[in-house]
Amino acid sequence: MPPSAAKALRELGANLALARLRRKESLKAWAQRLQVSVPTLMRMERGDAKVGVGVYATALWLIGRHGAMAELAAPKEDLGALELEIQTAAKRHARQKTKPESIHE
Repeated sequence: MPPSAAKALRELGANLALARLRRKESLKAWAQRLQVSVPTLMRMERGDAKVGVGVYATALWLIGRHGAMAELAAPKEDLGALELEIQTAAKRHARQKTKPESIHE
């Protein structure tokens, strides 16, 4: 896993742990609500990539943030695809500029 992705996952886990603590929920109670074991919850709160995405999604649901998941990969946020589209359009424009104009009789 790229270091920046691992860091983001650790931050997500830490934020979810903080959300649990702010709600004054115990590890055991929160684990029951997530339908996971306490050790799995602890791993999730550390940002363990081996914890299933469904557990993270359910934790986000518990704090009312599950809607944000869809936005993570929304097309409008995909800057890599946008850059490719711009490059393709620029190449197409450059090719059109170099073509001789056709003569219409």
